[in-house]
Amino acid sequence: MQLFPESGTLHQNNVMYSPFSDFLPVALSPALKTVLHRTALWGTAPTITIAIIALRLLGWLQPIEWMALDQFFRIRPREALDERVVIVGISESDLQSLERYPIDDKALADLINTIKKQQPRAIGLDLFRDFPVEPGNKELNQVFKTTPNLIGIEKRSGNRDRSSVNPSHVLQALGQTSSNNILIDGDGKLRRAIMYWTTPDGSESLASLGLRLALIYLEKDGITPIPADATNPALKLNRSIFPIFEAYDGSYINADAGGYQILLNYRGASRSFRTYSMQDLKTLPSNALKDKIVLIGTTAESLKDFFYTPYSDNTLTSPEKTNGVEIQANLTSQILSAALNDRPQLQVWSDPPKIVYGIPLVDWREHLWIFGWACIGSTIAWFIRSPRLAILAISLSEGTLLLLTYYAFLQGWWIPLVPPAVAISMAAIALTGYVASQERTDRKVMMNLFGRYVSPKVAETIWADRDQLITNGHVKGRKMPVTVIFTDIKDFSTISEKTDPEDLMEWLNEYMSAMTQITIEHGAVIDKFIGDAIMALFGVPLARETQAQINQDAESAIRCAIDMGRALEKLNQGWRIAGKPMIQMRVGIATGTAVTGSLGGHQRMDFTAIGDTVNIAARLESYDKSIEGGICRILISDTTQKCTDGLFPSKSIGAVQLKGREQSTDIYQILSLLYPVTEHPTTETTT
Repeated sequence: MQLFPESGTLHQNNVMYSPFSDFLPVALSPALKTVLHRTALWGTAPTITIAIIALRLLGWLQPIEWMALDQFFRIRPREALDERVVIVGISESDLQSLERYPIDDKALADLINTIKKQQPRAIGLDLFRDFPVEPGNKELNQVFKTTPNLIGIEKRSGNRDRSSVNPSHVLQALGQTSSNNILIDGDGKLRRAIMYWTTPDGSESLASLGLRLALIYLEKDGITPIPADATNPALKLNRSIFPIFEAYDGSYINADAGGYQILLNYRGASRSFRTYSMQDLKTLPSNALKDKIVLIGTTAESLKDFFYTPYSDNTLTSPEKTNGVEIQANLTSQILSAALNDRPQLQVWSDPPKIVYGIPLVDWREHLWIFGWACIGSTIAWFIRSPRLAILAISLSEGTLLLLTYYAFLQGWWIPLVPPAVAISMAAIALTGYVASQERTDRKVMMNLFGRYVSPKVAETIWADRDQLITNGHVKGRKMPVTVIFTDIKDFSTISEKTDPEDLMEWLNEYMSAMTQITIEHGAVIDKFIGDAIMALFGVPLARETQAQINQDAESAIRCAIDMGRALEKLNQGWRIAGKPMIQMRVGIATGTAVTGSLGGHQRMDFTAIGDTVNIAARLESYDKSIEGGICRILISDTTQKCTDGLFPSKSIGAVQLKGREQSTDIYQILSLLYPVTEHPTTETTT
């Protein structure tokens, strides 16, 4: 901490120098500062909201939002097995038994006949059969023709995937084919399902395998598909509506929304459905598949018919994979459970985006949701200044957001989690930065007013109570009890006339540095330098609240003056050897009430004290220069004498008329530098 201005900053011949006017930041006008505060408080949340929406539209948050959705799937309670849907999978053991793949048409015909005997409601063949695999093609075609509840698959070309696979010509002629098209998100996971494949112009459509099987099953229960209403073409089964996926639904940004898609609401991770191998069918009870939907597909690892789903975690090792036939089972089960059990669909705030100047504006509810959480982050940063409490409040807010969005997910709603979470943090960081900037400005004001000329302990106390002291760049004016000390060098004018200016400044700075150090060590605030004089204040800027504190200030001021005298003795010893002037000093101390605060304009201001107490201290220092006091003459007012209660040897000078005052003042001289301090000090009286 710099304790004294550099050489060349003092002025001689009683020209005033104030330490508090250096480098003082330009104080903003109250009106402008209020405008800035309000702009920061009320402008942060909208600005952050706009920034978050922009980040979303750029797609930067999409991968993180997908990860959050996936985590919700993984932590969701496991659902009961859907016994209505069964998988017959071609396993590794089946391949070893058959010793070939694709399995021949005869083996497939036998498999379907075995399943037919158990009277399932529907059979889904999730195997491409666009060409014969002999032997047994005639037998297989005959099975196709005699199994009206059997649905095969084909793959139609899409907007981004131009490949296609033809269906069995027999099943196609019978109208028993379905779409097996899938949609993979940018991170390689499958989160959507196609209900109907359609051409871009909508002239052709083809239901998916999962939908066809579910409709066959529901037909026996008297449930048939109808449009949701006159304005909503979404499919309705019983009481459940299957929302049509749009390009900007949820966290998706400009996704391929061709055809009729829905968000997959998986029942669980891989192996969430009852699965039998081909060999298992030989030992199944005769009614194990009765009235069920049976899906035939591959489950052998070597055939690589598997996909990554939300249950495939993001580890770098081996994320879980789900077989393609189980994806179809999930879609089938989702449709059945919604129609028969009111299991919720995965819904989003889904107003179609409006295009404004080429920018898609998604659902207003998402905007309001993000804005609300940004307001929470701003509020925390503005009103909670403790870092620990602020971090705790932000953590609680983020936790509340997480719980709300997870609860909504359990009810079938995919509500944005990542954008509002980012909004909370960004708003808190932005406003914290503004608050920190304002505090740095206030700290600069306070430290320039006090920091260089008070002890570190006092400086930190002042900063901790800054809200009580500073308003709009000014220290508030307050009336408070203070003890004022004035010091001056005896016969300084004569010395300055006989000394080279550069030598004088070096010598004077050595003196001032020593006196300043002592003043600060005793807890005073240096008010100003006036040529060779120092004015310091005890009991500022924080008002003393008890008489004991006021007494302590008076005692500290006298001890400060005594230590100044002792320091001057040591300085004189060094100056004697160096051939520099040796001096004496005078000190005036007064205790009483003064008005303290900052004076000046926006460009320059001083912290100071004004009032009768200040005038008394100044007059005591210059009173009757013929009164000797040794190396340091110390005169104090009667109030200071009463506050110290005879702690120091002293003598009464009497009631005197100080210059500029109408009333007489009782003054005392401290004798500690003339006589040692005794255990029982005495007070002499002179008249």
